[in-house]
Amino acid sequence: MISKKSKDPQTEPPRVGDTLATLRQARALSLDELSRMAGVSKSMLSQIERAQANPTVAVVWRLANALGVGMPELLGNAPSPSAPAISLVLVQATPALRNPDGSSELRILGPVELAGQFEWYELKLQPGGALESNAHEPGTREHLTVTTGGVEVSTGASGAMQTQRVKAGETVRYAVDLPHTIRNTSKTAATAWLVVVHPA
Repeated sequence: MISKKSKDPQTEPPRVGDTLATLRQARALSLDELSRMAGVSKSMLSQIERAQANPTVAVVWRLANALGVGMPELLGNAPSPSAPAISLVLVQATPALRNPDGSSELRILGPVELAGQFEWYELKLQPGGALESNAHEPGTREHLTVTTGGVEVSTGASGAMQTQRVKAGETVRYAVDLPHTIRNTSKTAATAWLVVVHPA
């Protein structure tokens, strides 16, 4: 008799579809509603939930942000293999989130296993471009260092919103457990490093 080998959990991909469906239903969201919130097509969401498609890091990031959870939670806290002494991520392999009109680009520089704890990004904003985000979990803060140009950071609900202008070379730190926006109000492009620190 040939016995079937049990699947090694270290080699099994995370069950994103099952977790996604559970989180979506717990929030009483339809596929249409989550599609609008995350900027991911309804057909893609349906395929992910039925395990017919594997989402990219960028798609997982969008879904986690829309659902208000960290990427590890959406990935089911999947174990990761031991990291090599040196690991290179090529430019073309670095995931990026872009507005449909190309006015903003967020390159995801941090590794997936640190998402939900400590994340860092390269942000590029064209004149008038903005990165608008929903509230993260309580206690989360962002640290933004502008490298070229200038931006305006706003955090808080309407009526109680605080705004700060930031020039090249300056760093601003702010709470993001409220809706928040980084906007380029100037006539030239702006770039910045964005670090997100979640509560322990």
